[in-house]
Amino acid sequence: MNCKSISIGLIGGGYWGKNLIKDFNSLSVLHTICDINEKALLKYNEKYPHVKTTTNWDDVLNDTNINTVCISLPAEMHYSFAKKSLMANKDVYVEKPITLNIEEAEELISLAKEKNKILMVGHLLHYHPAIIKIKEMINAGKIGKIKNIVANRLSLGIFRKHENVLWSFAPHDISVVLGLIKEMPRSVVCSGKDHINKGVHDVTNSILKFKDAYVNINVSWLNPYKEQKMSIIGEKGMILFDDVSKDNKLTYFPEYIQYSSDIQSNPSPIKNNGENIEVDLSKSPLLIECKHFVECCMERKVPITDGKEGLCVLKVLDALNNSLIQNKEILLLEKSKKYFAHETSIIDEGAIIGKGTKIWHYSHICKGAIIGKNCNIGQNVFIAGGAVLGDNCKVQNNVSIYAGVEAEDYVFFGPSCVLTNDINPRCMHSKNGEYMKTILKKGVTLGANCTVVCGNTIGEHALIGAGAVVTKDVEENSIIVGNPGRKIGEIDEKGNRN
Repeated sequence: MNCKSISIGLIGGGYWGKNLIKDFNSLSVLHTICDINEKALLKYNEKYPHVKTTTNWDDVLNDTNINTVCISLPAEMHYSFAKKSLMANKDVYVEKPITLNIEEAEELISLAKEKNKILMVGHLLHYHPAIIKIKEMINAGKIGKIKNIVANRLSLGIFRKHENVLWSFAPHDISVVLGLIKEMPRSVVCSGKDHINKGVHDVTNSILKFKDAYVNINVSWLNPYKEQKMSIIGEKGMILFDDVSKDNKLTYFPEYIQYSSDIQSNPSPIKNNGENIEVDLSKSPLLIECKHFVECCMERKVPITDGKEGLCVLKVLDALNNSLIQNKEILLLEKSKKYFAHETSIIDEGAIIGKGTKIWHYSHICKGAIIGKNCNIGQNVFIAGGAVLGDNCKVQNNVSIYAGVEAEDYVFFGPSCVLTNDINPRCMHSKNGEYMKTILKKGVTLGANCTVVCGNTIGEHALIGAGAVVTKDVEENSIIVGNPGRKIGEIDEKGNRN
């Protein structure tokens, strides 16, 4: 693999960061290490003399030779550093969890989409050769449909003060569970105890209830020995993954229950029929993960653990944490929908819609569309994948917003206004998704039945009159009328004419 076109700036060279530094360096893509610990940087200078070091994060953001960023910092810092990196037009790898806040994670996903950047979360277990093999076996029908998973992740330490053991240990197992079952749980329950630091749980027991599967995840940093096991029970077989074992990490049980011909007799267990499954462990999971990230950046493909996958894990973690605090079962399906959609509207899976937005009768929001918070989408509106609306936008009835239209906050779309994305449309010759952009800056108002020809930018707080046809860029605060549109005056942010 030729990695010369990828140049990574890594922030956080501590406990886990040193491992990322080693593996990204082995792939010849590490450009700069950023850390506030000057002594640690001196050691990295000695070990990796060709890699730059700095204590100033802006050095990484402003270096045009760095096109990719790896964030290995405490979880509470993930959002701010990932956002700054995406804003600087850099691909991002962020350690788990993606953030500690669902809305912040959704914002990062929207920003990565808008900037056409790779956003990958470090859910390491997906890249373990044994988990890769488990996925192959399940997809081949070796154990049938999954009915139950039990995951134990136990050790002594590291004791943390800013995140409990649920947030520290459980994300990897939750990520794999969601990947194997391929759906979100209906509800979750979590209980635990804070023995060392008050309010910071050292042990938690989590239950995830799916439509047809039941999952138990137990994590603790108060255990005298290290255990990392996952038992996957299917309709007809079982798989045991033991990551601590050096010789036998994966065991397959083709059968585990036997039924008697006598219907009155109880079924009996089938024991001692486990088969050791050979797994190639020549490469570490972290190296596989780092290589996958580099390939995704080079080939512009979606990572296995992309931002959306990270968001799903975060939603489960957030619900489990709420259950832990409130001591009750949490329904995830109720929490997942934070916007209103009328029953006649169609919302495709994969559309991103912000909190507080309302979508009314017969409107259709397509996969890949991004709509911000507190928007109002009227009747019979179509919003295509690739279209972007900021916060507090208002779309009146009978408006179609196609790929290439990017509206900032507080944009008003008048009834039946028209926005195009193809300057010379032809049915016989497809554009293959290569459409021209139309940029609507903050506070723009589009009057009823106006038309905005694609490839143009409407400046902040400009007002396009009813029926006007815009064929060129519009300066901010301008009033445009007629066909073709011409400027007749200026208007301020509050609607007062100058």
